[in-house]
Amino acid sequence: MSQPASAPASTATELCPCGSGKTYADCCGPILAGAPAPTPEALMRSRYTAYEKRNYLHLRRSLSKAQQADFSEKDAREWAESSEWLGLEITGTEGGGENDQEGTVDFVARFKVGGEERKHVEKARFIREDGRWVYDGMIVPKAEPVRREEPKIGRNDPCPCGSGKKYKKCHGA
Repeated sequence: MSQPASAPASTATELCPCGSGKTYADCCGPILAGAPAPTPEALMRSRYTAYEKRNYLHLRRSLSKAQQADFSEKDAREWAESSEWLGLEITGTEGGGENDQEGTVDFVARFKVGGEERKHVEKARFIREDGRWVYDGMIVPKAEPVRREEPKIGRNDPCPCGSGKKYKKCHGA
């Protein structure tokens, strides 16, 4: 007598792909179904899950109006379907409280493309539009100029190695 095939895990007990440790039904499931995200972090987690679950409608509707103008479902589909999603790590959050109008989420999304493991590292900006949190883009860090810690050594200055020679005749050669 053959054993019955085991049933697939129910979404009620399946762990959420976002890595929160909660079940999909208690985490990203309701947000992907259309419920508003309570925080920018919850929205970020749901956007990661939407890539894994191939929910392109959620990816579009969770964008700010300005970001929706540039959204390409074709590009999102290609990235989602060519990737094996390995995990999401939230590394920091700022703002995004009950009375805030904006917040940020720092995250690392790990995935594989063509057998090569990759990371997407981002500081994401979220804003409220019509009372709902939406993704408003990446915050690009400003490059800081490189500052010399020690004074510049002139060619005719004594070499800092202590040899007694001029820098140009010792280590500056």
